[in-house]
Amino acid sequence: MKLNKALATVALAGSVAALSAPAMARDTISIVGSSTVYPFATVVAERFGANTDFPTPKLESTGSGGGLKLFCQGVGTQHPDITNASRRMKPSEFDLCQSNGVKDITEFRIGSDGIVIASSKEAENLEVTLEQLFLALGKEVPNPKNENELIANPYKNWSDIDSSLPNKPIRVMGPPPTSGTRDSFNELALQGGCEDLPAVANMSEDDMEGVCQSIREDGAFIEAGENDNLIVQKLIGDTGMYGVFGYSFLEENADRLQAATLNGKVPTAEGIAADEYPVARSLFFYVKKAHVGVVPGIQEYAQEFTGMGAMGPNGYLKSVGLIVPPRDALMDLQEKAEKMPNLTKDELM
Repeated sequence: MKLNKALATVALAGSVAALSAPAMARDTISIVGSSTVYPFATVVAERFGANTDFPTPKLESTGSGGGLKLFCQGVGTQHPDITNASRRMKPSEFDLCQSNGVKDITEFRIGSDGIVIASSKEAENLEVTLEQLFLALGKEVPNPKNENELIANPYKNWSDIDSSLPNKPIRVMGPPPTSGTRDSFNELALQGGCEDLPAVANMSEDDMEGVCQSIREDGAFIEAGENDNLIVQKLIGDTGMYGVFGYSFLEENADRLQAATLNGKVPTAEGIAADEYPVARSLFFYVKKAHVGVVPGIQEYAQEFTGMGAMGPNGYLKSVGLIVPPRDALMDLQEKAEKMPNLTKDELM
């Protein structure tokens, strides 16, 4: 027993020493998070690795929710340094970070993106209102015979909702609940089309959100994972399918895909930047300040991402589809990258 105890003590001491040894330190930035921000962050990371003495950061596409969960697990090189998000951090996620010792966080709002409903150019295009979109995809919708009563979604074909819509089955492929794109789609598109309906008008805010943001589970909506490119490939091969993803993926595949008209608006970079397109959202990344100076290059990476070369009027991120902030907002971002101010919970409320 004494020998076993001694061996255990040596093993424990060895493991502690190993964890604290400089050899265990990372020299490569670890970035997780949004699949929508991933292509932009990848371009920045590659430029950063090529043009500085720092290694090219390692990126993983986990979805916004998944990335924030990983980011908030703790401080130490076993945890990510930066997480990307296609929505803002939630107060509950801020609390998770705080409870796990991730106290100091800097938030960067890096630009805008729109969520599109798209299909193959060979498919019949959609012209829908947000209300019609909710009626197609909501889990519970108003009873056609009694607008004040909610029932399980009865609609099978688009034309069941309105005769002007395609006479074919409702089949929409989109991201899973861990995705910021899904969060934004639920909030901006589905709730945007639901919240004025008589059946939910007198509900509490939480109850309304529960109804308006719940997607049907009978096969009409198909979860496709975090890889938006998978949705693109499915649409190209299936003219009966519509897909939900970020505007930048539509731009990349403009020769093969077309966007639906939502509330009379076709998505354009200008319309999204001006918030004229009804399903526009902001993109972010978050830096764990406790890792700055521990993992080399974190602040310099933030400075690269927010610099004029990347986000200026002729910057390389604009050329790959990011809808960049206006000049004043960009100046604020560059100041943030220099001073790294702490995000507060009040800012998220």
